Amino acid sequence: MTTTRRKFLCDATVGGIALAVTPVALAKQDPGAPSALPQPGSVAKRELEPPDELQLNGEVFQAPNDPALWPKFREALNRWRDTTKSLLKYDDTLYRRPEFAWSASNYCCYFLMLCDERFYDWRRGRYNLDAFIEEGQSSFGGFDSVVLWHAYPRIGVDDRNQFDFYRDQPGGLAGLREVVREFHLRGMRAYIDYNPWDVGTRREGKSDLEGIAEIVRELDVDGVFLDTMRNASELRSKLDAMRRGVILEGEDAVPLESIHDHHASWAQGFADSPVPGIIRQKWFERRHMQHQIRRRRRIHTGELHAAWMNGSGMMVWENVFGLWFPWSPRDRSLLQTMLPIQRRFTGLFTSESWTPLVATEQRGVYASLWEGNGLRLWTLVNRLWDPVTGPLLRVGARPGESCFDLVAGKEADTRFDGGSMLLCGEIAPRGIGCFVAGAAQDLGEGLAEFVRRQSSVHAGVDQNADPPHVETRLIPAKETQRPARLPKGMIEVPAANLALRMEMRKRECGFYDSTPPPGTDEDPYHVFIVPAVTTFRRQVALKRFAVDETPVTNQEYAQFLKATGYEPEHAANFLKHWVGGGPPKGREDHPVVFVDLDDARAFARWLGKRLPTEEEWQYAAQGTDGRRYPWGEQMEAGRCNDGASGGTTPVRAFPNGRSPFGCYDMCGNVWHWTESVRTDDRTRFCIIRGGSWYNATGSIWYVEGGPRPASWAGKFLMAWPGLDRCSTIGFRCVVDL
Repeated sequence: MTTTRRKFLCDATVGGIALAVTPVALAKQDPGAPSALPQPGSVAKRELEPPDELQLNGEVFQAPNDPALWPKFREALNRWRDTTKSLLKYDDTLYRRPEFAWSASNYCCYFLMLCDERFYDWRRGRYNLDAFIEEGQSSFGGFDSVVLWHAYPRIGVDDRNQFDFYRDQPGGLAGLREVVREFHLRGMRAYIDYNPWDVGTRREGKSDLEGIAEIVRELDVDGVFLDTMRNASELRSKLDAMRRGVILEGEDAVPLESIHDHHASWAQGFADSPVPGIIRQKWFERRHMQHQIRRRRRIHTGELHAAWMNGSGMMVWENVFGLWFPWSPRDRSLLQTMLPIQRRFTGLFTSESWTPLVATEQRGVYASLWEGNGLRLWTLVNRLWDPVTGPLLRVGARPGESCFDLVAGKEADTRFDGGSMLLCGEIAPRGIGCFVAGAAQDLGEGLAEFVRRQSSVHAGVDQNADPPHVETRLIPAKETQRPARLPKGMIEVPAANLALRMEMRKRECGFYDSTPPPGTDEDPYHVFIVPAVTTFRRQVALKRFAVDETPVTNQEYAQFLKATGYEPEHAANFLKHWVGGGPPKGREDHPVVFVDLDDARAFARWLGKRLPTEEEWQYAAQGTDGRRYPWGEQMEAGRCNDGASGGTTPVRAFPNGRSPFGCYDMCGNVWHWTESVRTDDRTRFCIIRGGSWYNATGSIWYVEGGPRPASWAGKFLMAWPGLDRCSTIGFRCVVDL
């Protein structure tokens, strides 16, 4: 899930799958999984290392700066490829199977957070597919595939596992399958996501392999994205049994030994050279699709150049686990220009006739040549921050050929010099170019219309390199009517002007803003591998209010339903723990759970109350002295529900854990909703407080569970009621005095 996280990857077997995962994920294995199978090929790694004349930086063969060395560089690339294929006894059978052919033209993959407000309209309670697809077309040139990302960073608040997060999407699996069907009708493919590190939540009673295959069948998806993994060959037979043509795509570069059964992988954070380098996996197997990705970059020109020079694809990812990293207009324009060319000429970009780094006529301009079916196609990049104009390439002239500038969308400006042809044009700063040459019968039908459309794209190219600003807004709480006297069961909290000390776990979903501060680019501001905590202070002026002595109980919520007949608009998982329409026997005085924010607000309105802001909640929990826990500075046994009971406890079960004002259950038992909702129109989140009895263990990627300090702020990404209602989140109310 992170570029930085790759430093923590290690080869291991979890759930019967050979993979690369964080060491933390090794704490628990799935006992129902089959034993690990050996990886294909028995060649020692040292035998696969490139020769000395090829400099490999990560997964990229670094190109020499001196053009005079390029012919020897290409010769070394070819020798390495031939030798390596021989050593591995490489078998390309799966690439020749027609059901997998789609993967080779899967150039643009979109990473979709299913909770994204543009995708799921929570106000109207429906998927916003038309707008999502139309925006993808107008902004990027259309998506070939979509990763349906579901659980992280929400998983761990309660015991729902990664498969439950698909089941609990709007409309359940049937609703999500309809989304996939619509994608298919629009010519798009869909992936599900597999999290091998999810070892501490509810178990399925079957292996992860079986669980993944069943979700693939239920949703009719086309691929499995292997989060934190490089490869998972053991899935191949399971997937084939469920649905043909389902590919595997690893987050990190797939090992050469596994390219034969992994049709795609991420080119994540690859380090390119000043002269465009050659991606090892793409050079080895031309039909293997790699998606260039640097998720937190504000400028993606480097990845676009690498994809263009290697005939590879791009991962478009703007909503990064709740942080917003919009693409700049210029980068969007580059991708819009590239994609139609790549899709039309996939046969060339996957052919065996690829010549990297052919000579050009301009400093700072580099080109690759792709040949086949009577055609020659050159992809060019301008590494300079200035435009380049004039002769770009000198190539051999062939009688009967026509030549087109596919970026400008016009017949190419050609000049002949003896047996040579000069291809002339203009490439914008850090821009791209493309020429295709061939006889009319080889250029194919519809070329004139294709060139005309490219001209239209070129006319709309935007050179603005600044991504748009996105603002995160707090939705303020509304004041209540002030009662004449203190309501029964409530405690008065005096007005105060305080500097509240707050704590948040450094997670990839960030803090209170949806965008990182200016100047951060692949830095540690929100790339957090270790469970570090950040602290900060917020000066607040709080008016006098009253707070419930205890969280709202099951019995109290039952009285509310009886008095009002309240029914939520979307009832999925509403009071899921109740039995026969009422509280579970013996748990009447336990905190009510499986209520979302609107369910809690409805209860509060019934009594003329509201939910507390997170600042009011913290003040009520720790008093004026800013103590860490309601009772003092240290966690102490017997002060709160620490999870030993395996569930919730009565709200007055721990009188020694009361806050300075006398409030029960402000640490452990259940998280509390607060009136602290923020949105940037893509991600909506609420700050929850107090922690709960539940604590998922075995991975650092889970939400922090267990009792939490009074100053602890948990960022809870909101999706829709079926997911927002959790077995570990309740609430208490306040009223203005």
